[in-house]
Amino acid sequence: MTPSPDTALLGRLRDLLEPVAAGCGLHLEDVAVSPAGRRRRVRVTLDLADGPGALGSNDLADASRAVSAALDDADVVTGPYVLEVSTPGTDRPLTQPRHFRRAQGRLVTLTLAAGTHVSGRLLSADDDGIHVRTDAGATTTFAYADVATGRVEVELRHLEEG
Repeated sequence: MTPSPDTALLGRLRDLLEPVAAGCGLHLEDVAVSPAGRRRRVRVTLDLADGPGALGSNDLADASRAVSAALDDADVVTGPYVLEVSTPGTDRPLTQPRHFRRAQGRLVTLTLAAGTHVSGRLLSADDDGIHVRTDAGATTTFAYADVATGRVEVELRHLEEG
């Protein structure tokens, strides 16, 4: 069975851009192509390779230039297109062990496979599962197979007068 043109294009883009992202010390999270008027929109989502931290705007700009140059050189996308390079953002679902490792130290809400919900601080994540200090104060370990979905909760901290 021959892959659809869109599937084949996404595969070629991923093959082209994974080493570009790695060369910038980043992970290629996703590539998507969609119509945008008379053009196409190529969305490239990059993230830090692993562990907690934030991808700075200067690093993202450097990576965006590298992605743009690679696309221009390879001429993979035919016709005019708009390139958007971004990070996954704080509201992305936590679906892979790498996502949980990136969210260490953050407040998370989990929906377990059993249907229950747990909120708490993600203390650590390894290859086997995650360790969460729940809102009730207990430290609990969850295997990835027991977690249906996970999300980082945005925390707004108030500055204390000092």
